[in-house]
Amino acid sequence: MKNDIPLIDLPISVEAEIVELRGGRGFQSRLRSLGLVEGQQIKKLSRAGLGGPVIVLINRTQVAIGCGMASRIIVRSSGGDQRG
Repeated sequence: MKNDIPLIDLPISVEAEIVELRGGRGFQSRLRSLGLVEGQQIKKLSRAGLGGPVIVLINRTQVAIGCGMASRIIVRSSGGDQRG
């Protein structure tokens, strides 16, 4: 069963694998320069409310991503129904 969801909907403290970057070449290039590539394991650390950034952990580095970008990054939860 697939658990593919937008990064913005991933619960805090849950690890996931990036499965798709939904956007054009510029969008994908920007994310790849931050280390966000398909197959990469990430962990959502926090999310500021009301359209604020999403903070994720990638290879021991914290990266802030705008909520619009986070909604176009599709991830697959590696732990099923974990809660953070």
